[in-house]
Amino acid sequence: MPAIRLLSNSLTLLASTSSSSYYKSSCTSVFTKLQFGSIWGFPLTYTPLYSGRARRMAHSIARATLGLTQPNKIDPPKISFAAKEIDVVQWKGDILAVGVTEKDMAKDENSKFKNSILQKLDMQLGGLLSEASSEEDFTGKAGQSTVLRLPGLAKSSQASKVAITLASSEGIPAELKLSTASAIATGAVLGTFDDTRFKSESKLPALKSVDILGLGSGPEIEKKLKYAGDVCSGIIFGRELVNAPANVLTPGVLAGEATKIASEYSDVFSAKILDVEQCKELKMGSYLGVAAASANPPISSIYVTSPLVDNGGYNIKTGPGCSIELMKFDMGGSAAVLGAAKALGQIKPAGVEVHFIVAACENMISGTGMRPGDIITASNGKTIEVNNTDAEGRLTLADALVYACNQGVEKIVDLATLTGACVVALGPSIAGVFTPSDDLAKEVLGASEVSGEKLWRMPLEESYWESMKSGVADMVNTGGRQGGAITAALFLKQSKLEQVWRYFGLHYMPRWVHAILIPLLMKWMIFHPAVGRKQKLLIKEIMELS
Repeated sequence: MPAIRLLSNSLTLLASTSSSSYYKSSCTSVFTKLQFGSIWGFPLTYTPLYSGRARRMAHSIARATLGLTQPNKIDPPKISFAAKEIDVVQWKGDILAVGVTEKDMAKDENSKFKNSILQKLDMQLGGLLSEASSEEDFTGKAGQSTVLRLPGLAKSSQASKVAITLASSEGIPAELKLSTASAIATGAVLGTFDDTRFKSESKLPALKSVDILGLGSGPEIEKKLKYAGDVCSGIIFGRELVNAPANVLTPGVLAGEATKIASEYSDVFSAKILDVEQCKELKMGSYLGVAAASANPPISSIYVTSPLVDNGGYNIKTGPGCSIELMKFDMGGSAAVLGAAKALGQIKPAGVEVHFIVAACENMISGTGMRPGDIITASNGKTIEVNNTDAEGRLTLADALVYACNQGVEKIVDLATLTGACVVALGPSIAGVFTPSDDLAKEVLGASEVSGEKLWRMPLEESYWESMKSGVADMVNTGGRQGGAITAALFLKQSKLEQVWRYFGLHYMPRWVHAILIPLLMKWMIFHPAVGRKQKLLIKEIMELS
């Protein structure tokens, strides 16, 4: 929306993450939510992660890392939100932002605004508002903005107290007002977030408070603002995980972060760590095969399987555009899972059982590493001929899916950066959805409409499986270039128990979109109909290294 700113006075989430570079350990973790009780406190102050978060992560990596890099200990800014019903001309602060439409900007024959709020502001400013809008040809079209600076006031970057209102708020239905307030709070928090943990110098934002005017007040809107803050904290946590380089966020550190979430919200979460020997007992040959090139043994820890960084293994990423230096983003599925877990731990919805599983490892090159042509055996007994070591995310997921299915879940949703072929098909901002269940597709696509995230359902063309057959094993791990996203989904289908597969959905997310789909996950988990009983759901976040 255009704006005029006035300076004034039972669920399981699975993720696949592989890591390259100096991370020498891998871990599979299981995070189980037992039961959420009812809540609803009304604190309106949102605290982005990392004061405690920075210190906690720094503590996790007390041992030396490559380059001796550790995140700075940054005390996070606090932004308080308040919903108020006051006259905009009576508000005092540093910046007043007014959202307008083209209709709001209409003027009468005397060049005066017809909109009542703009009339008041223009009168208070002695006609400067109408004058500025005419001179700058500001008509209220989507994407337009103009700033009216008043003398003697602080610069925008130094503003600590801000108010936001809509010129046409009177005509907005009550429920939509709640959603609008939530969107404003979310935009303020995420828009001002800047991850400076790895910079030698950084400036904290000056913004301290945001007043939301004209959208109502009272307990209902306060609940909505709290929910927005909780979801934002999960998103920011996910972004911090994705931003952390491979020489800082090792599989072991990721497991430590997951453990801390379970500890912080111990009233609803419990954590289980699986080490390499336990993974061997579970016959996770597919996952352990990916981890084999790391100098340190894999450690299964709290969350889902996810390669942390991907250099491609022996099928190493090379050439222009391969983006090997950005493969830290390839654990975005795990980041989104953990971010959703953090948000869920704060919101504590009643009547939901959730399981989070992450198996983190590195896709490296060494004398002990997995080679093209090797045959590995997944925990369901399926044999896989590895014809491309750079398609390792699905290998870690194969064992994670089997583990998840054995937890007795009713529904599974995967979110993954699996695979680059899906980005070719849908572009950088739309996630592909694969599921044989029309009901699950309807649920998740409905949640995406509410959360504002873009999904598109993709076909599961069974005839494409022919390209995945091996002459020496049950299957290969990659097919041809054509239909690569579909064959990846069909590969994962082989890993699943049939009674769960019909509830299974894959969301292939662009790896460079930080912590995408966390709001969608929250909407789906919390507002999914319980049919009068506690649901055991499995959301599986997959991050495939491709």
